[in-house]
Parts: sequence; C-alpha cells; structure tokens
Amino acid sequence: MKFKLFCLVFTTFIVVGFFFWDSAQSDTTKPMKNESDFYFKMGLVKEGRHLIKKLGCNDCHTAGYLTLKGKVPEKKWLTGDTFGWRGPLGTSYGSNLRLLINNYNEDEWINMAKTLKSKPPMPHAILNAMSDEQLRAVYWFIRYLGPGGKPAPAFKPLTK
Repeated sequence: MKFKLFCLVFTTFIVVGFFFWDSAQSDTTKPMKNESDFYFKMGLVKEGRHLIKKLGCNDCHTAGYLTLKGKVPEKKWLTGDTFGWRGPLGTSYGSNLRLLINNYNEDEWINMAKTLKSKPPMPHAILNAMSDEQLRAVYWFIRYLGPGGKPAPAFKPLTK
C-alpha cells in the first residue's frame, strides 16, 4: 500500500515538474495551438485583444470588418484584406498580421513595431509610441489567434 502511494506521489511530482519545466523553457517562436499553451500569457492576450479593438487594427487588417460594423468572428481577425486603400503613393492593403507574426519572436516584434515606417493609411507612429508591454500584449494576442488566412496583396505603386 505504501509503495503504491509512493509511486502515485512520485509520478505526480514528475508530471508536474515536466509541465513547469516546459513552461519555463518555452520558445516564443513555436506555434501555439490552444488556450492551455497560453496559460501564463492569458493576461497579455486579454490586454492585446483590448488594444487591437481600441486602436482599430481590424478596420484594415480584417476583411469586411468596417462594412459589417465589427461583427466579424474573432477567428477571422487580422487575416488581412484584399480591399485596397488608394493614396498618393499607390494602393496599400491591410497585411495578414497572423502570418506576419510568425516571422518574429517577442523581442524582434517589439523592435520592428518601434521602428516601423509604413505607407498610408497605416498609422505606424502609434505603434512606434506604444510601450514594450503594450506591444508584448498585441504580440501574444496575435499569436493566440494562430496562423490563418492568406497573404494580402502587395503594395501597388501609382503608375503614370
């Protein structure tokens, strides 16, 4: 009886140890598939969701978001758009942030966002001014959504 109890306690200890070891050693660039993978990041994910809504990222980076008055399921958010925004330099398209984010780890994302210079209508100055913690939250929210959609069309310069 004591031996069975010992085995049960020992096995539980090992399993819990592996869980915490894996969490502590996680690679921020590996794909994360479900909420349990984000257990220690859910506070950032929730803040990122709030920032994405508040800053209007879906307006350009989610197909149909403006025309549907925001009634687009979250699973379709930030997958890019084929609707072009024509300006004095040419036509820009809202990129697929869910594919883009996989090119960066957390620190690279923050650096890119702080130094981004983009074409209109992207308000890169807003990203440049965000705190590291805010950018970290946006990063983890987009990672939480996971890869999805196809790449948006490339920028098309004006032709004369």
